[in-house]
Amino acid sequence: MQTAAFVLKGISSMATRQVLAELVSAFERQSGCAVTMEAVGGVDAAKRVQAGEIFDVVVLASDAIDKLTTVGHLQAGSKVDLVRSGVAVAVRAGEPLPDLASEEAVKRAVLAARSISYSTGPSGVALVKLFERWGIAGEIAGRVVQAPPGVPVGTLVARGEVELGFQQLSELLHVEGISVVGPLPPAIQITTTFSAGVHVSVTAGSAQAGRVHALLDYMRSPQAAETKQRQGMDPA
Repeated sequence: MQTAAFVLKGISSMATRQVLAELVSAFERQSGCAVTMEAVGGVDAAKRVQAGEIFDVVVLASDAIDKLTTVGHLQAGSKVDLVRSGVAVAVRAGEPLPDLASEEAVKRAVLAARSISYSTGPSGVALVKLFERWGIAGEIAGRVVQAPPGVPVGTLVARGEVELGFQQLSELLHVEGISVVGPLPPAIQITTTFSAGVHVSVTAGSAQAGRVHALLDYMRSPQAAETKQRQGMDPA
């Protein structure tokens, strides 16, 4: 039976909220240990941990976990890679689907779009670099709508505020009112690894630590692979 004394507290970026919700639910049924996993924008999640808010486990992009470990908020050596997530493109439901077959085709679609949106997360940073490499960053600057932290790009597309949306497939799959055109082609695909880290407040050898590590073991087990793939991600 689950008891309040055994509740594990976690925080994650929005990109992993669906897959973690499903994995946490399965873990709770299997273990009898309750878990609360809050999903917010990745930037905000990292800031909250840096500000001293305590979570037993933190799930963010791999480099964000590394930074939180370096500054002493997460335990050294506790990092566990969970999933890899690629970027897909979406348009409003019913709109024509752009060609994404090649790097040049994606570039043409971007140049033709009346508005473009991407997230504040690592995929958004990588897209900015891609547009700069293409030499079109200045040309499209006035048409770029960056989604605020924690706001799915797909919701902007669904409301008609943005014509072409770029975000991790896992964040687009469950948004109503959009059509997911497909992933970026391999030549320019942006893959983010999401990892978990254990907070420094979790005492080694304690019952709490045992439950945290049991949760992470389950999340990276072969048993979890089908859930990850169904949610648009690959096991890391």
